[in-house]
This record gives sequence, C-alpha cells and structure tokens, in this order.
Amino acid sequence: MTLTRPFHLLAVSAALALAACGQEATQTAPQAPQSKVAVVEIKPEKLPVVAELPGRVAPMITADVRPRVTGIVLRRVFEQGSTVQEGDLLYVIDPEPFQARVASAKATLDSAIAAQNLAQQRADRQSQLLQRGVTSAENTDTAIAALSQSNADVERARADLRSAELDLQYTEIRAPISGSIGRALVTEGALVGPTSDVMTIIQQIDPVYADFTQPADNLIALKNAVTDGSLEADASGAALLKLSSAGSRPYPHDGRLLFTEASVNAATGQVILRGEFPNPEMNLLPGMYVRARIEQASLDGALAVPEQAVLRDTSGRPQLYVVGGDDTVELRNVSLGWLLDGRWVVMSGISAGDRVVVEGFQRIAPGAKVAAESWTNPSLATAQGD
Repeated sequence: MTLTRPFHLLAVSAALALAACGQEATQTAPQAPQSKVAVVEIKPEKLPVVAELPGRVAPMITADVRPRVTGIVLRRVFEQGSTVQEGDLLYVIDPEPFQARVASAKATLDSAIAAQNLAQQRADRQSQLLQRGVTSAENTDTAIAALSQSNADVERARADLRSAELDLQYTEIRAPISGSIGRALVTEGALVGPTSDVMTIIQQIDPVYADFTQPADNLIALKNAVTDGSLEADASGAALLKLSSAGSRPYPHDGRLLFTEASVNAATGQVILRGEFPNPEMNLLPGMYVRARIEQASLDGALAVPEQAVLRDTSGRPQLYVVGGDDTVELRNVSLGWLLDGRWVVMSGISAGDRVVVEGFQRIAPGAKVAAESWTNPSLATAQGD
C-alpha cells in the first residue's frame, strides 16, 4: 500500500496538468474566419409570365408549279434557288401541236361564220316571200331554224378557238406567285401533263409563319389563373414573340401571335399557336426548328433570383442557399417557374426579404456562419462602365 500511493498521486497530477494545458490551448486557439458570400435580397416584382415553346417555320404561301397541258418540255428558263416574281416564265412546252390546233379552230370558226351568213340570208328571203304570200310558213320556219343552228355553230367554234388559244398560252408555264423557287423537278425532254408530278415549288418566306405547340393543360391553367385574379392578362393586342434558333441564337426581328387553334391534338394533347415573323434576310427557312418566348400574362409580387444562384441535387431538384438573420446558411428546396432575362422566377420555397447566395457556394455548407455581401450583377456593371 505504501508503494502504490505515490504512483497514484503522480498520475492524478499529470492528468490535471494535461487538462490545464488543453484548456489553455482551447482558449488561445484562433477562430476560423467566416466565409464571404455574395447575396441578393429578394424583393417582389411585377414580372411577365413567359412560356418557351418549340416550333417549326412554315412558308406564308406555297405554290406547286404543275403543267396544265400535255407536252414535251423544251427548256427551263428560271435559275434554281433564285427569287422569282409573279408571271415570270419558268418552263416552255413544245407549242407546235397547240399552234396547229389554234389554226384548225380558226378555220372552223371561219366556216361557221360563212354558214351563218348564208343562213341569215335565206331566213331574210323567206320572211320577205312569206309577207308577199309567195312561200309557205313551213319553209320560213325551216330557214329560221337553220339560222339558229348556224348561230350555235359559230358560238361553239369561238369557244373551241378560245380553248385552243388557252392551251397554247399554257405551253409557257409562269410563276403563279412571287417568292423563292426551289430546284427543278423535271428536265428538258420530259413528257409532262396535268396529272404528272410537280415541276418545281415556289414559297413565299418573307414574312414567314412559325407554328408552336403548347400543352393544353398549361393553356387552361393559365386562363384559369387569369380568371381567378392570380395573374393579369396581357393588355396589349397581339402578343409579341421573340425567336431563337436551335443553337439558341436570338432572332433580331420580333414576331406577333396570330391565333391559337380551337382544337387539341388527340394524340399529343397539344394546341398549336401560329406566329408571324418578318424574314428580310431569308434566314428562316421552311421546316427549321425554332423556339419562341411568348409573354402570355403578368404576375404581381413575383420573386426572382439570378440563374447562377440555383443549385440542383443529385435527383435534379432545384435548391437555393439562404442566409438567415444570424448569418447562418440554410439550404432550401424550391419550385421554379420560368427563366426571364437570366433570372429564375421562384414559385415557392423563399419569401420576400430572404437573402439568397449567388457566389461563394464552394466555401459553405448548411449551418455554417458566413459574412454576407451584396452581389453586383457583372453584366450591369459592364454596361455602366461602357
């Protein structure tokens, strides 16, 4: 017993000394500095409700050029891919058979007119003889009937001549509309006719149509929101459309919404919206895939955050870092509406007055203390500097 007590006292003394050293080290250790983050304070705004819709470009007018008579194509006059005006000569069909028909029709008309003159003279003579009592009424009636038959023959001959002249005229195939002409679908020497294939296609593409599709449910929900007052309808006349191509390049000319179809596609549940766009540079071609932004209403009290503030978890759900009143970071799940000029409209998950982190995500985690600074939009700063 006398041997173990000194060792026990020694161990207790060592433990107390170590505890004192640890407490002193804790009191003197420097605290880690708070991470700096850039934040924006959320303020309610009145923002337009924007829908992005996919669509295809369609020509304003399309004309399939077909022959109206049967014959051999002698030559093609137009340049493929060029712009033609209404009435420009496109193809020439061999006119000789039709010229012969015109000559024959003229001869038939001349013969009918000669017979008409003779019948007229006989009818006049019989009428005079009947008045003098020299001939019978039957002979007079026969002469008058022959005159009527001659008159009908003349009219039929004139109609045949007009038909032959039209066929001769149709040997010159001309542009029915002004527009951009495509490739030649028949060549010289080909036999063509009214039942043959299209010879070429002319499309009027300035301006052009763009047909977009929108889910019918979305359109109904939008109309219901306007009706119950949660959204305000667009007070302007025709809604403006902004277009972008498949490469997200903005189109320089705004369009206007013409109409929305009154029926829904039973297979897809989509409705078609048609817009009209000027196309002076001919950059929009029929069949091209495009996307349009259309302002269909406005939302008062909308909350928006910069696009770069939105994070997504592994399942793709959108999230935002929000700095609380005690400078503690909180990660919130949010519901996004639509993208508007580089900002997401947030439908739920944040409130007015919240401070949302825009820069500095790499240095923070939920529950961390941060030093919040106001975020400056670099694009605005560049514009002001210019």
